Amino acid sequence: MAEKKTTKKAAAEKAVEPKKATVKKSATAAKKAVVAFNAENAGFKAGDVYQALAAAEKALTVKEIAKAAKISEEETLLGLGWLFKEGKLVAADEKITLA
Repeated sequence: MAEKKTTKKAAAEKAVEPKKATVKKSATAAKKAVVAFNAENAGFKAGDVYQALAAAEKALTVKEIAKAAKISEEETLLGLGWLFKEGKLVAADEKITLA
């Protein structure tokens, strides 16, 4: 009988281990930013990108713009698309500047 208790205890410990891994994955997934793709949000992100480029007064990469505007790269790309459509940006050598 002692063996069955040990076996059950070992089985219970093994069952707990995968749950811990699942918790870690969900904690990592919670860190990802959710970007709302709508006209209002795109306009706000375009304003953030425009202000970052205006303040820098030089050509920047997408990562540099995201860091300067304090937004994610996905949000930066959303804003860049808006500004490119309006003809307010010029791109050269993987860097972007105001037109």
